[in-house]
Amino acid sequence: MAAKPYNVERFFQALGDQTRLRLLNLMGDQEICVCYFVEILGGPQPKISRHLAYLRSSGIVAARREGKWMHYRIVMPPHIGAAQILRETLEWLKEEKQMQADRARLTKACCSPAKYALLDGAPLPAPVNGTSCEAC
Repeated sequence: MAAKPYNVERFFQALGDQTRLRLLNLMGDQEICVCYFVEILGGPQPKISRHLAYLRSSGIVAARREGKWMHYRIVMPPHIGAAQILRETLEWLKEEKQMQADRARLTKACCSPAKYALLDGAPLPAPVNGTSCEAC
């Protein structure tokens, strides 16, 4: 059975939305619970979840359930060209002012969860290699 061709159009459409770019920027090298995305981006949870589902279907994001919490992380697409574009896009996002502001809010939420009543009990973002954000 032949391998299914990579959907390059869906990949570029996934990168063609500001909210999805902000989500990717926040994930970076860590796994993040959806509740942090909602708090930091200030959007309704169903809208954030739809964008995350789009990223998943495009092969850019993977999800993992832990109890009632859903955790998301970036995965490199199987297509070498798409993986290279994604890596370069993530580096570019680090230079954008809005993206830097989002990351600063994540750091505050991560290291001071008491400030975010809606996040009470949410697992802290953690690098994909498994270490904790508590080292911030």
